[in-house]
Amino acid sequence: QLYFNQSLIWQRYQIWRLFTNFTFFGAIGFNFIFNMIFTYRYCRMLEEGSFRGRTADFIMMFVFGGTLMTVIACFVNLVFLGQAFTIMLVYIWAKRNPYIRMNFFVMLNFNAPYLPWVLFGFSLLLDNSVIVDLMGIAVGHIYFYLEDVLPNIEGGVKILRTPRLLKLLFDEGEEEYGEVPDDTRPGGYNWGEDVREEQQQREEDHPHNE
Repeated sequence: QLYFNQSLIWQRYQIWRLFTNFTFFGAIGFNFIFNMIFTYRYCRMLEEGSFRGRTADFIMMFVFGGTLMTVIACFVNLVFLGQAFTIMLVYIWAKRNPYIRMNFFVMLNFNAPYLPWVLFGFSLLLDNSVIVDLMGIAVGHIYFYLEDVLPNIEGGVKILRTPRLLKLLFDEGEEEYGEVPDDTRPGGYNWGEDVREEQQQREEDHPHNE
């Protein structure tokens, strides 16, 4: 009742299969736990990081990624897309955090952008279907290019635009997260500065006699 099947969706109107195929990560085991941890971790880091205060844009990323994966699944033999969606989240986070160092099972140290390819190699070692990983990487790259690269190049345009309805539903009244003022930024106060100024003033008022 969960897997993606075009015939059942369009001929028997089992529309829920468009969504439920993203929720299945296999039988409970190593792969299941691995995917659940990665989905939770990188979804949370995206939401609290580059999508902080932009819930509508965050949902738009889900809609775009899920829709594109569904279209691709119509041409390849894939019935569950949950793992591909996880790889997409990892890819987008990794591209937006290029200088973060990663440690994979204490054996590999690398910068974040290599993480999706490390997971791809890990799937090869476990003899899993690499088509799922490649789909996640491809969709993540398309989203990253359309959202982060294309609008910022000379003559570029912004193709992905979050519908106003989503912004009204999810962003209305949300706190704007701007740059923290210098006087309130953590570490911005010069501890001990007042003491040093007081000591200098005392020395000026009572100079040492040589």
